[in-house]
Amino acid sequence: MPKVSVSIPTYNRVHLLPYAIESVLEQSEQDFELLVCDDGSNDGTFELMSQYTDNRIKYIRHARNIGKSNNMRSGFDAASGKYFLKFDDDDRLTPDFLAQTTAILDQDSSIDFVGTDHWIIDINNIRDSNKTQENSRRWGRSNLAGGIVQNLLEVVFIQQSFQVGATLFRRQTLQELGFMLPNLQNCEDNDLFVRLALAGKKGYYLPELLMEYRYHAEQQGINRAIPYLFDKIQYLKKYKFDSQKLEKIRHNRLLETQLLLGLRLIEKGEVSKGRKLVLAGKSFSTIKAWTGLGLSLLPSGLRLQAFKALRQMRG
Repeated sequence: MPKVSVSIPTYNRVHLLPYAIESVLEQSEQDFELLVCDDGSNDGTFELMSQYTDNRIKYIRHARNIGKSNNMRSGFDAASGKYFLKFDDDDRLTPDFLAQTTAILDQDSSIDFVGTDHWIIDINNIRDSNKTQENSRRWGRSNLAGGIVQNLLEVVFIQQSFQVGATLFRRQTLQELGFMLPNLQNCEDNDLFVRLALAGKKGYYLPELLMEYRYHAEQQGINRAIPYLFDKIQYLKKYKFDSQKLEKIRHNRLLETQLLLGLRLIEKGEVSKGRKLVLAGKSFSTIKAWTGLGLSLLPSGLRLQAFKALRQMRG
């Protein structure tokens, strides 16, 4: 049995996948298996994987696209290691990620997972120190003390400090919770961490930049934003916290997400559906809501120009 199972779900990323794979093969901790889960790619991923001869690499190819979360689950189901890590096909590990995170889990059997900080890199694999620092501040990692996290639910729900791709888990812990839920294509990572906290699991934060998260053009755009916002609404509706503080934050985030999704749908031309969501989230920001409702009255061409102009004004 390998010490660590590393899973990389992939779909049509043949130009970036080799960087992810090599970052695993170059780990200082070499006791691992690597599961590459291909969600029906048609871009040469199959041919790429046929070139790897390392017997620690297991290639799981789905004949058709089964969806992101289900593809991720296929890697988890095939894993046999004591510990488990899943990271995306456009990201990379630094060479000591596995060595440093497994050392913590080895030393204390009560710890269920270890999360680290991460670099921000661009499409050319260049690290951006300013964006890295900004990202760490935005998600609360700059002020998060190293060691066992005492207020785990607040850290994972309010600050959202832990990132799945930069976190090593005990596989048994994930088996107890059912890993990531099937057919949830977005926010499945947020949902997992909340379930871990609610189940009383113990998380450890290692304040080291041990993973590289890539920002690039493929992540942007309205067609990515709309499914994400739909799933975020379902994720936020799923919980009702005992803490008034957490419940207030959950409610406000739900209103904000409904408003943002409504604006996106209006921009795309789904005006009727968008208006309903804007009205549902209106109490979060009356100005944004009335602006969106006003823009929804414009002809399609003018509406798109107006949304573009507003984005340019914001930044």
